[in-house]
Amino acid sequence: MMLDGGFIQFDATEETRAWAAAARAAAGPVLADPEMRAKWMRHGQTWFVGVDALPNDDTGAIGGVPFVGPWDGMIPGLPLHPAQVSVIYSGYPIRDERDTDKEHNYRLKRDAAHLDGLIGEGPQKRRHLREPHAYILGVALNDCSACPLVVWPGSEIIMREALTVAFAGLPPSMWPDVDLTEIYTDARAEVFECCERVELPMSVGQSVLLDRMMIHGTAPEGRCQPPKEGRMIAFFRPIAPDIRAWLRD
Repeated sequence: MMLDGGFIQFDATEETRAWAAAARAAAGPVLADPEMRAKWMRHGQTWFVGVDALPNDDTGAIGGVPFVGPWDGMIPGLPLHPAQVSVIYSGYPIRDERDTDKEHNYRLKRDAAHLDGLIGEGPQKRRHLREPHAYILGVALNDCSACPLVVWPGSEIIMREALTVAFAGLPPSMWPDVDLTEIYTDARAEVFECCERVELPMSVGQSVLLDRMMIHGTAPEGRCQPPKEGRMIAFFRPIAPDIRAWLRD
């Protein structure tokens, strides 16, 4: 699924507001669970990463509320994983002890911009394709004016071209074996040079659909502070059934 312009931001609807309310209620016990907090809190307790933390079913429904919205008909009908619940708290990002100066400055100055699915592994964080997502869909569970999602329109074109070159001549079964670190780093630098940085603040029930190749991140706290409960966005990133479609379609 390729998107002209790289993303679509949708207005809230009655259905998405109802789903956001149900998801926020279900997220409360998750965010209060000591084991989940120990697993997912980062950056001086200012970011709850929350991967696969929302107890929705494989249609996305939660608490009896169906997961329907303006994206219907635009995305493939794949089974959905438990959504990520990304929660940003006031002060984000406080530096983690394990962060290098370079890593912390990148989070501050470049919004920790990244391409989902290329996982950094080992001490040197070498990048390989591990999660070929079909799409990225985020829904605001509360006021997300502070620390908004950030995107670079056009980055999806640059990344897709770079990765097409990286995998040229190789069967898809070998793509996960390719070390993409330098190719990815160079392409990302081109994105920062050539593409505009765009912040996407959202209110409850608003949603955004991203091309899976889009570089995106989270803005650090500025003049606007997150609500006391934290800025909350639920993200779905189902895996594409065919790895070739991840690059091509």
